[in-house]
Amino acid sequence: MKKTIHIKYNRLSHKSQSGDRYQLDKTTYDQVFMDVVSGTVKFKDRPSAKELINLIVKNKASSFIILTIEEQSRLGRNMADVFSTLSWLDEAGVNVVVKNLGIESRPNGKPNPIWSIISATLSSLYFLELDNIKERTRMGMEIYRHKNSGKWGRPRGTLQSPKDFLDRDSTREILKMLEKGRTIKEITSTLKVGSQTIYKAKRLAQKYHPEKGEV
Repeated sequence: MKKTIHIKYNRLSHKSQSGDRYQLDKTTYDQVFMDVVSGTVKFKDRPSAKELINLIVKNKASSFIILTIEEQSRLGRNMADVFSTLSWLDEAGVNVVVKNLGIESRPNGKPNPIWSIISATLSSLYFLELDNIKERTRMGMEIYRHKNSGKWGRPRGTLQSPKDFLDRDSTREILKMLEKGRTIKEITSTLKVGSQTIYKAKRLAQKYHPEKGEV
């Protein structure tokens, strides 16, 4: 009879991110793997992921392996790489559990027929969201440049109230991405804004909208 091995894989994009929510339940698993690396790095090229892959290869014949992740984005940001990783895990007979969705690829060791559909849909929606954000940001920047004769930044001698700053479309996009757990690097790359603008948005949101809680 095969033994069951419970594994958890976590990924943080930057050391400054808090990994507390990923570590609280580490005693639940036989082994926890953590990578601090951008989601754009291929899964097989990450240090801890390599260890995880080796463990699976070594034990797949004698064990039923359950791999838990907090959300699908922990595996990666590149759709092709995510699907490649999930396909390999499925071929190895690993039951992948996505905690924030409450779904499993192989519950009780049997393939979940809707797993591939759900996984493909979520990945498509995520990348569509990023594309939409980039397009809205690009259009906003073009409109701003047109209104300001091709110049960036506020005109000299003008002041902007916290409310006006928080009401800006670009600020709202920043806050949406912060609420979704995106890193400073991801936001600066996607929205083409400076890190100081992101910190300002977070600080003012916490000050003027405390009912929303920590961003």
